[in-house]
Amino acid sequence: MVSAAEQLASNLNLGAFAKAQDLKNRIWFTLGALIIYRLGTFIPIPGVDAGAFAAAFKSQSSGILGMFNVFAGGAVERMAIFALNIMPYISASIIIQLMTSLSPKLEALKKEGESGRKQINQYTRYLTLVLAAFQAYGIAIGLEGSRSEAGAVVGDPGWFFRLTTVITLVGGTMFLMWLGEQITQRGVGNGISLIIFAGIVAGLPSALVGLFEMARTGALSTFLLLALLVLMLAVVAAIVFIERAQRRLLIQYPKRQVGNRMFQGDASHLPLKLNSAGVIPPIFASSLLLLPITVAQFSSTQGGGPEWLQGIVASLGHGQPLYLAVYISLIIFFAFFYTAVVFNPKDTADNLRKHGGFLPGIRPGEKTAEYIDYVLTRITVVGAIYLAAVCVMPEILTSYAAVPFYFGGTSLLIAVSVTMDTVAQIQSHLLAHQYEGLIKKAKLRGATGRGRR
Repeated sequence: MVSAAEQLASNLNLGAFAKAQDLKNRIWFTLGALIIYRLGTFIPIPGVDAGAFAAAFKSQSSGILGMFNVFAGGAVERMAIFALNIMPYISASIIIQLMTSLSPKLEALKKEGESGRKQINQYTRYLTLVLAAFQAYGIAIGLEGSRSEAGAVVGDPGWFFRLTTVITLVGGTMFLMWLGEQITQRGVGNGISLIIFAGIVAGLPSALVGLFEMARTGALSTFLLLALLVLMLAVVAAIVFIERAQRRLLIQYPKRQVGNRMFQGDASHLPLKLNSAGVIPPIFASSLLLLPITVAQFSSTQGGGPEWLQGIVASLGHGQPLYLAVYISLIIFFAFFYTAVVFNPKDTADNLRKHGGFLPGIRPGEKTAEYIDYVLTRITVVGAIYLAAVCVMPEILTSYAAVPFYFGGTSLLIAVSVTMDTVAQIQSHLLAHQYEGLIKKAKLRGATGRGRR
């Protein structure tokens, strides 16, 4: 049976959107903020020879730099002021979340409500500043030691270049962090996710052009091109289906008596997402796997590395059995690990008991927590297998056909998930606007009826 909210959502049209002035302002603000972000990805940091760095980047574009270049919208390839992108903030957020589950002080802050959340956000900002400064200094040192066929990447190395590079990159990251918060508060969708989404989507047109150019020149067969396009559509369909999938646990509330009247007990559901970890597992797994490849490439440019390192890197090449096995193992591990961080069955069971709710046939308290943990573990197995399949199947084809990172499972997963979340928020705004209109009409009719009497 279709609920009233679902029926109202199905009736959303352009007329309702045209009347929702607040929603239009939010969308325009979001678009303006993303345009500012895109302009920043084309402003280079001072002191870097763009041609020499582009030549040096090509030799390492298949490593971790290539993956982060996709997330940064090409800012790494151009060594722009937003080259670090929002990654230090994401790393800081994950570290703070991990520490919250381990530190009683942070856990107490989390339970304090809005004030505690603001304090934890402040800690996240401080940690972002530290991580961004550390990474920016490492980039400055790496740029000074980089050379290509076009010459040295940095024409005037020294402490002045390092200081300006650190200030520029840290300032860019902090600005993006602030911009993401502004989008979340005054725009539509999650600002941090939209910034990463904009970076990925910005490179899709050029990647598609390059893909068809490879097919035209014969570097990519027509069969592989069609197979890649079909696989992309299948991956998008699988992401949409799984990300919306939920396991709903029935929650019942007992009957209650108010005065002389007996009210029937209510019933609701506890939704458990099939993929509670989101896109964190493939991002972590990709970073850990691409790191040794990048280190070996850097060692080879400096005069060669140890043979054992070269052997490991050869076994961890794209499409190799060891690479796929380790990649799948890391995704599954981080899926379970991050799900345990973001969802606590014991807290959920305690909240249900405080509000008088219970699961039919399950005793409140510890037994409820054990049952929720049992169900969550089972559905996380399915979610982890889904993440591994989405990320590994395109990986096999892209490594075989040598197509860009843009068509990897991680990029598609982020792009589709953020799009779904943003559309859901827009629909929520439209629903709220229509409910407000209905309430105003009802009040107006009521006042008119009383006036006639």
